[in-house]
Amino acid sequence: MTLTQLEYIVSVDTYRHFATAAEHCHVTQPTLSMQIQKLEDELGILIFDRSKQPVVPTETGQVILAQAREVVQAARRIPELVKESKNEISGELRLGLIPTLAPYLLPYFIRSFIGKYPAVTVHVHELLTDQVIDKLKNGMLDVGIVVTPLPDSGLREFPLFYEPFMLYTSPAHPLYQRDRVTADDLLTDGLWLLSEGHCFRNQVMNLCGQPLRGAQPLRYETGSLETLMKIIDKQDGFTLIPYLATLDMPTERLTRVKPFVDPQPVREVSLVTHRSYLKKGLIDALQQEVLGHMPAELNRWEKGMVVSL
Repeated sequence: MTLTQLEYIVSVDTYRHFATAAEHCHVTQPTLSMQIQKLEDELGILIFDRSKQPVVPTETGQVILAQAREVVQAARRIPELVKESKNEISGELRLGLIPTLAPYLLPYFIRSFIGKYPAVTVHVHELLTDQVIDKLKNGMLDVGIVVTPLPDSGLREFPLFYEPFMLYTSPAHPLYQRDRVTADDLLTDGLWLLSEGHCFRNQVMNLCGQPLRGAQPLRYETGSLETLMKIIDKQDGFTLIPYLATLDMPTERLTRVKPFVDPQPVREVSLVTHRSYLKKGLIDALQQEVLGHMPAELNRWEKGMVVSL
C-alpha cells in the first residue's frame, strides 16, 4: 500500500469517474486503474463498484476511503507545516462563498488580500451551502464563507460577524409606509423568496415562524437577490435582503429598505473548514483580511437574535 494509491482512490471517490480522477492526478487512466487494482488485490476487497455510473464505493470501500482521506490529509499537512515555520504565505487557496454573500462581501477584501499575498493564487467559487460543505469534505475547497451554525460536526466554524436582515419593498406595497417592520409583517401578502436550496430562503421561512400565505401569481425560481429586487421595483411585493446589500444602493432604492424593530434578526457569517483542514497559515491570513476590511457598520451588531438555517 502506498500514499500514491491512497491519493488515487480518494480522487476517484471525489470525482466518481476514473478518467477525471486520472486527469486530476496528472496520470493516465490505465496507470491510475492499475494502481487501484493492485491495492484492491492486496487488501482482498473491492473499493469501487465499477458496474454503476457514476462509479460508487462499496460498503467496505466507504470505510477504507474515510481512513484514506485522513492519511492523505495528514501527509499534505507536512509541507504546510514547513511553510508555517518559515512564515510563508503561498500556494493555492480555494474559497467557496454563498450567493447572498459573494457579491456584497468579496469586493471588500479580495483585492487587498491578493495585493498583500502575491504568491497566493485564489480560486473563488460561488456555491450553495450544501455544495460548500460537500466540497470541503472531499478536499475540493480549502475554506468556505457561509452562514452558520451548520448541522455538521465534521466542520470547524470561525465566526466573522453578525449581519442583520433588512426588508426591501415596492413603493406600492403597504409596508413601504412603515419606518420599521416586525417578523409578523412577513406574513403579509407579497413576499418573494429565493429558490429552494438557498440558506437565505430557509432563514426567511424560519423568521416567519409559520407557513406563508398569499402566493405570488408569478412563480419565479431564482438564486439572485438582485433579480428579486428588480422584479419588486417594477411589479409589487417585498423580500428580505442582507445588510451588506444595502451599502452601495442609490438613494432611491434606500427609501425602500426597512429595518426590523429591536432586537433585530441577524445571521452569523463564518469561515468554515474541514476539521482536519490544511493551509492554516493561508486561512488565518484570509480571516484577518476579511475582519480588517469588512464595513465598520457591521461591528454594531452582536450575537443576539440569530436566525438558524
